[in-house]
Amino acid sequence: MTNTCRVLTMGAVTAWWRRLGPDLTPWRASRDFRLLLTSGAVTTLGTFITYVALPVQLKQLTGSTLAVGLIGAVELVPLVVCGLYGGALADWLDRRRMIIGCEAGLGLLACCLLVNSVLPRPQVWLLYVVAGLLAALDGLQRPSLEALVPRIVAEDQLAAAAALGSIRWNFAAIAGPSAGGLLIATAGLPYGYAIDVLTYLASLALLIRLRAAPPAPDADRPSVAGIVAGLRYARGQQVLMGTYLADLAAMLLAMPTALLPFVADELDAPWSLGLLYAASAFGAMLASLTSGWAARMHRQGLGVLVAALSWGAAVTAFGLARWVWLAVAFLVLAGAADMYSGVWRMAIWNRTIPDRLRGRLAGIELLSYSIGPSLGQLRAGGMAAVTGVRGSIVGGGLLCIGAVGAVASALPRFRAYDDRTAAPREVVVS
Repeated sequence: MTNTCRVLTMGAVTAWWRRLGPDLTPWRASRDFRLLLTSGAVTTLGTFITYVALPVQLKQLTGSTLAVGLIGAVELVPLVVCGLYGGALADWLDRRRMIIGCEAGLGLLACCLLVNSVLPRPQVWLLYVVAGLLAALDGLQRPSLEALVPRIVAEDQLAAAAALGSIRWNFAAIAGPSAGGLLIATAGLPYGYAIDVLTYLASLALLIRLRAAPPAPDADRPSVAGIVAGLRYARGQQVLMGTYLADLAAMLLAMPTALLPFVADELDAPWSLGLLYAASAFGAMLASLTSGWAARMHRQGLGVLVAALSWGAAVTAFGLARWVWLAVAFLVLAGAADMYSGVWRMAIWNRTIPDRLRGRLAGIELLSYSIGPSLGQLRAGGMAAVTGVRGSIVGGGLLCIGAVGAVASALPRFRAYDDRTAAPREVVVS
């Protein structure tokens, strides 16, 4: 009887996991997707270590909060410009070559940081130059990375592939800063940069095994006119505009990250700051690990809207919370909602955008989820100066809910989008 109960219990757990656990079909079916995902996991881990090391080194060298904050300003313009141009290049060149070339360049820049860190007098100006170049190469590479996925993953597996990509990113977002902080504190800055260099070498060893991904025979040469054509295409597609506007509303109006140190003080719990920073990434990871149902959802436009509304509601509740663990719980929920939104947005993009425009539209997507959080931090800080910390967070959450509701009302085709009835995407055979 006991053995029978155990078998039944294990069977129930297995069935539950198959329904809710991540769909591993893209991993099993596509060799190139395995290479791309593994490479991304390795290199993103190293990147997050450098993400910690760079501001720590600037703090050590200058002692200035302004000097540390300027990193974001130095990175923004190269990311915007190169993101758009990188999208055009992704439609004109072999995407595999673009990815490998940029990865090699990123590895060389990591070497520069390593060498600079072991000099008797490390140069501050070099840190800013390298930060700007890292952002530029990231902007050039990411459109090719995203545009390659629809080439190597079957159409009905795109949502599952996006969920697996989210797991990879969230793992690095949690493990990378933690490992980086520990490594820098115990061994020193050069070791953090050295690990990053090694991850780029390992990543390149995987990426060179990818199959070629040549452009379409009628691919457009990169030009301002070509970039504008991509922007016009996006503007004319209600479903695509819905994904951009819903995400922009969430990130621009309800991004509370800049105010977390002040929230920790108001909660009389300075020790909780690390928890507050990690909470949304932890929520996204939990959601990724139980994303099987999300990958099978067909009403993806409605899913994006509900996820964005949930983000706004969770941020509003976070702003009202008076207990640390309740505040952490609401940020966990917000992170989960953002993860689901990202999976469905990526699935819509990969399902609806023609391959000949995929790179340029990936560049636009890069801007939508890079600029929104940056401007959102500015919005949060400026509004807090007028309404207070709580007023800024709660007000931003409510504004997000209203803006997403307006998007749902103004874009009925986005609200009604169903991948079962959407036109099939163009496929280019490599």
